[in-house]
Amino acid sequence: MSNNDDISRKAREISEASGIDVEEKKGRGPSQASQLVALARERYDLFMSEDGRPYGVKKDGPNIARPLRGKAGLRTELSRIYADEHGGASATQSALTDAITTLEGYAQAVDPVPLHLRVGKHEGRIIVDLGSSDGRCVIVGPDGWERAARSPIMFRRSGAMKPLPEPVRDGDGLAKLRALLNTDEDGFRLLVAWLVAAFIPDLPHPILTFRGEQGTGKSYSAKMVIGLVDPSGAPKRTAPRDIKSWSVQAFNSWALCLDNVSIIPDWLSDALCRAVTGDGIVDRALYTDDDVVVLEFRRVLAMTTIDAGALAGDLAERLLTIELHTIPDRRRREENELDAAYADAHAAILASLFDLLAEVLRVLPKVHLEERPRMADFARVLAAVDMVKGWNTLDSYKATARDAVADVLDGEPFAQAVVALVDRAGPDGITVTASELLERVQAPERLPKKWPKDSTRAGGQLKRLAPVLRTIGIEVDDSKRGPAPKRQRLYRLTASADRRCETASTASSTDGKDAVTSGNRVDAGMDAVASTPLPEQLGMDAVDAEMDASHPVASIPGTRSDQQLSHGMDAADAMDAEMRPLSHDVRPKTPCARCSRPQWNAEGSPLCGACRDAA
Repeated sequence: MSNNDDISRKAREISEASGIDVEEKKGRGPSQASQLVALARERYDLFMSEDGRPYGVKKDGPNIARPLRGKAGLRTELSRIYADEHGGASATQSALTDAITTLEGYAQAVDPVPLHLRVGKHEGRIIVDLGSSDGRCVIVGPDGWERAARSPIMFRRSGAMKPLPEPVRDGDGLAKLRALLNTDEDGFRLLVAWLVAAFIPDLPHPILTFRGEQGTGKSYSAKMVIGLVDPSGAPKRTAPRDIKSWSVQAFNSWALCLDNVSIIPDWLSDALCRAVTGDGIVDRALYTDDDVVVLEFRRVLAMTTIDAGALAGDLAERLLTIELHTIPDRRRREENELDAAYADAHAAILASLFDLLAEVLRVLPKVHLEERPRMADFARVLAAVDMVKGWNTLDSYKATARDAVADVLDGEPFAQAVVALVDRAGPDGITVTASELLERVQAPERLPKKWPKDSTRAGGQLKRLAPVLRTIGIEVDDSKRGPAPKRQRLYRLTASADRRCETASTASSTDGKDAVTSGNRVDAGMDAVASTPLPEQLGMDAVDAEMDASHPVASIPGTRSDQQLSHGMDAADAMDAEMRPLSHDVRPKTPCARCSRPQWNAEGSPLCGACRDAA
C-alpha cells in the first residue's frame, strides 16, 4: 500500500470516529472555514513529516508534499480553489486561518511520513526528483536508469530549487563536462566520482573545494557543478552570518556552495562538519512560545577559495580539493558562451553520470576496503568508480587529504611549534601538562592571533589538532592524569618510527645536497661545495672569502690557504667529522633497509643510524 493510500484510509477512519462532517446548519449554509476544510480534504491527503511539520499531498497527483502554510503552501492553493468555485469571491483571512488550524489537526492524527529533498532511496534504488511541476523523476538502480512520471517516494520542494533537465544520452557527456573545466585529468576524474556520490543520499560527502588563484574560473566551476546536482537560483552563496541563517539555507537545498571563502569562524567550521555527517537544528515553531521544530539535514557542500590554510583541522579532513589552473587570455571564454555550452551539454552530462552511477551501484556490494580512511563510505564509492572505470581516484583523494592537512599546519603556528618540539624530543617523545607544553614550545616574538593565551586554550587547541598531527605521524594521547591532588591531564606526544626515520633522512639529504651541517654553521647560500672551517678551529680571518672562492671542491686535509695557515687538519678536526657526504670515506654506500637512504654501513647493520635508534 502506498503512502497516499495509507494516509487517506487513516483520515477517513478519524473522520468517521469523530463524526466530523461538513453539514449545513439550521437555516444557514456552511461557513467559509468549513467549506475550505471540505475542499482540502477532498483534494489532499494530510500528514506530518518526521520533523513535525504539517503537509498535504494531492490525491492521484505527483508525490510532492506541500506545507500547509507559506507562500507556496496549501493555504494559498485553497484560497485560489475557493475563488474559482465561488465566482471569484475570496475567502477571508480569518476563515483561512481557522481552516488551516483544523487541517493541522487532521495531519497530526496520521503517522509521520519521511520526506526527501531532491534525492532519496527506495528499495535499493536511487530516486532523483527532476523538480518539474508534474513530479517527474529518474530512478537509478544496478541495472540502469529510467525516467518515471511519478515518484515512489514523497519529496518536498523549496523556493531555492530549480528543475533539472531530463537526462538524454547524446554522445559522451563526461567528455563534454571535461571541455568545460580547466583542471588536470586526475582532478577531473576525482570530480566525476564526487558527482556520482552526490546522488547517493545515505552517506557523508566531503566538501568539494575549488582552489586556485584569481582568474582560474573557481566560481563558475562551482556554479556549474552544483547545477548538475541541485540547480538553484542562488548556487553560490556568501558565508552565513549566524547558525540560524545557515540552518535555513542548508535545510532548503540538497547541494549548495559557499563562494570566495578566506576565513571561516569556528562556529561555521563546526556547522559545516556537522552538515557533512548529519545535523539537526532545534528552532522555535512559528506562532508559538514553547513549541519547537527540528531542522534535520545531511548536505552536499562545495566552496571556492584561494588559500585553504586557515581552515580548522577537522574541517580540512572533510575536504576534497580540486586545483584549477590559470586560464591563458587566448583561451578565456565569455560567460554567455560558457552558459550556452553548459545548457546544451547538461542533459547529456546527467545521462552519463547516471550510467556511471548505475554501474557503481552494481559493484558497490563487492567493494571492501582493507584500510578505511576518514569518510570511509565515500572512499568505498571511489573504489567502486575505480573498479568500473579503471581510474585511481581513491589514491588521488588520499593525496588531496594529506595536502589539506599540510595546508592546515602551514596556517597554524602553534601546531608547527608542537611538531618541532616533538621532533626534537627523540623516540620517547614528551609527556607534559598543557601549561608545560605552552612553556616549552618555541613561541614567536609576536604571538599570532591563533596562539593559545593560557593552558586551557592550549589543551583545547592540541585536542583539535590531534587528527592533523596523527596524519603526519605524531600521536597525541591525553588519557592519563597526573598525581593527586591536582590530577592534571597529561599529554603524551610521540613521533612514529616512520616519521623519525623520514625526519632524519630529510636532514641527511639536506646535508648532502647543500654541504651544510649543524656542526659547521656555514651559510647555506654559499656557492662552494665544501664549507670553510670555523675561524676558532683554524685561526682564519672570519671575513675572508678568497679561500672558499678559490677552492670550489672539497679541500683535502693539509691544504693551506693563500694566507698560509700554519696548522693542518686531521681526522679529529670538527669540520671533517661533520662533512661525511663530502669526505673521502672508502666504506661502501648501501641503502637503508627501512628508509632506502644511502648510508655508510660500518657495523654491517641493514639500517642507518636513525632507523636503528627508532627501532
